[in-house]
Amino acid sequence: MFDNNVFIKNTCKNVEEDNQVIGFELQTHITYYRGIPLSMVNYVRVAVDGVEVPAEDIRFTSDHIDWFTLKEMETVGTIKWEYGDPATIRVLKEGGLSKGEHDVKLTVCTRTAYIPIPLEGIMSRKVAIE
Repeated sequence: MFDNNVFIKNTCKNVEEDNQVIGFELQTHITYYRGIPLSMVNYVRVAVDGVEVPAEDIRFTSDHIDWFTLKEMETVGTIKWEYGDPATIRVLKEGGLSKGEHDVKLTVCTRTAYIPIPLEGIMSRKVAIE
């Protein structure tokens, strides 16, 4: 139901820090119709070419100021991910994605106080890294 909100087109790219490619990132919209605290993100999963990324290599930000591991997000109740604002998911991977085409799958699952089941969105895209 929320798959169209997940994995914003043309946002997957390698990320550099200090002239080194430290990984890659992509953006997503919330899988709900209103904002939620980060602690209500159940999980985020990324797979590249059929291989699941370890959760400890994933970082998340809703504001490009505060970055969190998925474990840290479990207790973040003061920072919200607002509806309509894209969040950025970064995968730490030395060298990032190799040049060429990749199948990248993003899964984002949130929970809310009003709906008794988690809201999961899944989107796979072919991305080209130059």
